[in-house]
Amino acid sequence: MSNTAAPEKILDIRGLDISFRTNAGTVHAIRGVNLDLCRGETVAIVGESGSGKSVTMKAAMGLLDSNATVNAGEILYTYTDEAGTKQTVDLLKLPKKTLRQQFNGQRIAMVFQDPMTSLDPTMTIGKQIMEGMFLHKHMDKQAAKARALELLELVGIPDAEKRFRNYPHQLSGGMRQRVVIAVALSADPDVLICDEPTTALDVTIQAKILELIMKIQKEMKLSVIYITHDLGVVAKVADYVNVMYAGKIVEVGNVNEIFYEPLHPYTWGLLSAMPDLDTDDDRLYSIPGSPPNLLHEPKGDAFAARNQFALVIDEKAEPPLFQVTPTHFAATWLLHPDAPKIEMPPELKARLERAKKEADKYL
Repeated sequence: MSNTAAPEKILDIRGLDISFRTNAGTVHAIRGVNLDLCRGETVAIVGESGSGKSVTMKAAMGLLDSNATVNAGEILYTYTDEAGTKQTVDLLKLPKKTLRQQFNGQRIAMVFQDPMTSLDPTMTIGKQIMEGMFLHKHMDKQAAKARALELLELVGIPDAEKRFRNYPHQLSGGMRQRVVIAVALSADPDVLICDEPTTALDVTIQAKILELIMKIQKEMKLSVIYITHDLGVVAKVADYVNVMYAGKIVEVGNVNEIFYEPLHPYTWGLLSAMPDLDTDDDRLYSIPGSPPNLLHEPKGDAFAARNQFALVIDEKAEPPLFQVTPTHFAATWLLHPDAPKIEMPPELKARLERAKKEADKYL
């Protein structure tokens, strides 16, 4: 009998359904999302812009816009309270004030993609890092300053004492993003949500920020959620990947299953659109068409209109999530026992085989 304990679930999103009132009508943005995050794991949510990635996690943070309505679902968060007792709360049921005072920043923190919108231009870096410590940890000024300097060093900012007194505009983009990470870590959260944390940065700085988050995750035993459209980022950091399309998760699996054995035609399209130096084609692939307008609820499979492998049933009925392995699920009728046998495009298959050989060299 195995002695390996089952991973402890820290965040459990079930049946999340969210719509937004707009001048044009109601947009059904999130349509029954299920997502798990276990302690110490890294989970990535990928998909095109507008697929619902950020909205899902903003719901967990209580940061939805005033025109949003949560129609159904629960976001269960499990933590250990001050008395050492395990507690589970539904974040959607908490009053906003409680969520802000007891959970946001203190237990669940978020790193946004543009550091200039996250930092206050009128406050010094040091003050902004200490703010969470005063609010959540009730530290005195001296202890908070010592911890802030520690965090600046932890996120790789040289000459921490000098930077502590700087304002955001005096730092480069990469430095500002490091400060945003320090602010997010200031109250020792369990969960760190990274919303496109490297989009605004150049490639060399991107790699450093990703390495930094991974290093901090190990040191602080954090559970991390990455929201991104960049599959290159996902390959470097994720344990599990959730592929989102039109407000639904259409494929979920561990990083190897999604990268080397993808099953949903949308995932095939996303992987085919990644730049590849060894391809014979000199043009970059893009998925034809556009995501559906969620003002009008799609009938059947929302991806059908863009799917070259669509079946007749795709126009009529939405596919369920078919289970392929204990960790791998995909919502495509191609996995139905009665469906015709359709393999991934041969060019993509060859590309993924090359990528796997390359990855195996480094392991």
